[in-house]
Amino acid sequence: MSDVVFERVHHVQVAIPVGGEDSARAFWVELLGFAEVPKPPVMAARGGCWFRAPGGGLEMHMGVEQPFAPARKAHPGILIAGLDALATRLEDAGYAVRWSDEIPGTKRFHTDDPFGNRLEFIDAGA
Repeated sequence: MSDVVFERVHHVQVAIPVGGEDSARAFWVELLGFAEVPKPPVMAARGGCWFRAPGGGLEMHMGVEQPFAPARKAHPGILIAGLDALATRLEDAGYAVRWSDEIPGTKRFHTDDPFGNRLEFIDAGA
C-alpha cells in the first residue's frame, strides 16, 4: 500500500450523556487547556462539542449518545510533555490518576473524564 500514507490521528470521539457539554467544557477547556472548536451547524444541532489541544495537533470530539455508557476499556492514548504536571492538576481537581508500569520504558497513567470515559496520557519524552 505504498500509495497510502497515514499521517496522524486528527481527532478522537468519545461519548457523553445528553446535557454533558458544560461538564466536558469544564474538563477539556478549563482543566486541560484545550480550546473549543465550533461544530458545523448541522452537527451542532445534535449536541456535543469539539475541543482542540494547544498547538493544534489533536482534537477531542464529544458526541452525545443515548443511552449513554462510558468507555471503561477503549480509550485514546495521548502523548504529552509535562505528564507529572498534568497528573498533579488532575489530582488537585479531584480526578483519580492511575499510574501504570505495564509497558517497559513508558511512563503513563489513566484517568477518567467527568463521565467515566477512560483516558490514557503518555509521557512524550519517555
